[in-house]
Amino acid sequence: MQTLKYKIRKNDQVMVLKGKERGKTGKVIRLIPDKAMVVIEKLNIAKQHTRPSAKNRQGGIIEKENPLSISNVMLICEKCKGPVKVAKKYLDNGKKVRFCKKCGEVLDR
Repeated sequence: MQTLKYKIRKNDQVMVLKGKERGKTGKVIRLIPDKAMVVIEKLNIAKQHTRPSAKNRQGGIIEKENPLSISNVMLICEKCKGPVKVAKKYLDNGKKVRFCKKCGEVLDR
């Protein structure tokens, strides 16, 4: 099975467009390409009840970030200060980079 390539990567700043977290921004912690989902730092928090185990001796209620669909988030351009569409292009040295379609700023560091 072929995995799709997405324009959002780990450590990108994104804004949530749909759902209960609409309008909030955060950093991408993890990408799940098989399911087209992203986990964003301190967003879409759910409480999980756990039993005591070797890993978690005390047990109790743990708060963890749940994944969001990648279609519900957009990358934030630092120059435009908002969510933007992203495209790819080749630089003069042959390197492929992502850039903002609004202002033309290169998003890859």
